[in-house]
Amino acid sequence: MRIRRCPATVTQPPVLALSIEKVEVSMATESFSFAPKRLLSQNARRLQENRLFICEVQMLGIKRRFFKPAVLLFVGTTIILSVGTAAPARSMHIMEGYLPVGWAIFWWVVFLPCFALGLRSLHRITKENPELKLLLALAGAFTFVLSALKMPSVTGSSSHPTGTGLGAVLFGPMAMSVLGALVLLFQALLLAHGGITTLGANAMSMAVIGPLVGWGTYQLLMQLAKKQKLAIFMAAALADLSTYVVTSLQLALAFPAETGGFLASFIKFAGIFAVTQIPLAVSEGFLTVLVWNWLSAYGRPELEQLKLIKREA
Repeated sequence: MRIRRCPATVTQPPVLALSIEKVEVSMATESFSFAPKRLLSQNARRLQENRLFICEVQMLGIKRRFFKPAVLLFVGTTIILSVGTAAPARSMHIMEGYLPVGWAIFWWVVFLPCFALGLRSLHRITKENPELKLLLALAGAFTFVLSALKMPSVTGSSSHPTGTGLGAVLFGPMAMSVLGALVLLFQALLLAHGGITTLGANAMSMAVIGPLVGWGTYQLLMQLAKKQKLAIFMAAALADLSTYVVTSLQLALAFPAETGGFLASFIKFAGIFAVTQIPLAVSEGFLTVLVWNWLSAYGRPELEQLKLIKREA
């Protein structure tokens, strides 16, 4: 007869056993309730990290595409500014103090609402498509470089390309009101081209009316002819010419002729400007088409994002 030894059993007091069961149940329910939250937060964090990584990769690609042209623009600007010096008697745009105080204030009042609309437009563009900031800077640099090439034309002003047509086609006329105003401000402060009191008048002609005419020309020709390069050429050329039509109007309003009044003064200013400005406008049109060809080759994703060219299948 074999005697089996039973294993010793540890008995727990009923109160202690009940408390242990409560703790186990509470831990189980807590882990069940908090586990999905932890997983969701981890997934959200990983998704955000992936998005940031993709944005960094895209920005790196954009910077590589635009690095060389930006360097060339910088070098070209340096050469232009080192070779060409500002002449006080024939300062670029309408020079500081040239307009009467009343007309200077008037053009400032007219320009400021356009500037406010431009800020809203830029905020919307950069918020919806932050990767387009580099292209915005390129449009501003193009305007700065071209408008720094001056040819003396009328006492108190000069003829020069404007470079605003390209930016108007890319981002619309309101965005160029800010970029053009910044270009004019830097030229007034750093290069003695234009002035602070006449900044409102210069900005209305070059940063508001010119881009508006260029953008409208581009939209009209794309609807009628559907030839993009022709539309870009005409947009750049007419944006340039319209700038000087407005400048002639501003000077004629401020200085009407003794004989013939405003109309005679306008014809005089516009006729003198036309001698140098028409060839400059044609040249600017061709140059803008060349820059557009370069953008189509190296900045195609940005142009597709702006819906200026069709996406490749």
